[in-house]
Amino acid sequence: MSLPHTLSAVDPFDLPDWLGASATVWTAESSVRGSHHVRGRLSGADQHAACDLLAGDVAYPQPVLDGPWRRSAHQAWTYGQVQFVEYDGRLTLLVPGTEFTADLVLESLSRLAKAVGVSPTQLAATLRL
Repeated sequence: MSLPHTLSAVDPFDLPDWLGASATVWTAESSVRGSHHVRGRLSGADQHAACDLLAGDVAYPQPVLDGPWRRSAHQAWTYGQVQFVEYDGRLTLLVPGTEFTADLVLESLSRLAKAVGVSPTQLAATLRL
C-alpha cells in the first residue's frame, strides 16, 4: 500500500531542549472538531515548533496509516505513551481514533509532557473550533 504522506519515527529524546523547560503552549492552527489531522504549534521560552495531532484509524477514502504505524500508535497508547513521528516534515503525535475531541487533544498533550519528563501542568492548550 502506498500512503500519500511520508512518515518517519521521531525519538522523544530528540525533541527540542526548551520543550517543557518553562510554561509551554500548544496552539491549534486548524479546527479540532471532527478532524483527524490537527495542525498545531508549540511555543515556549521564545521558541516555536510545529506539532500536529493525527488520528491514525481513518481508513476512508484513503487510509491515513498502514498497519505497522497503526499498531505502533495503539501500542504506545496502551502503555500510556504517544507515538512521535515526522509527518510531511512536521512533528506529529499519532493517536488511535478517527477524530479529535477536546479531551483527546488534552490527553495527547499530557502524554507529550510525560515523554519529555515534565508535569502536564507545564503545558497549556488553545483549541480552534
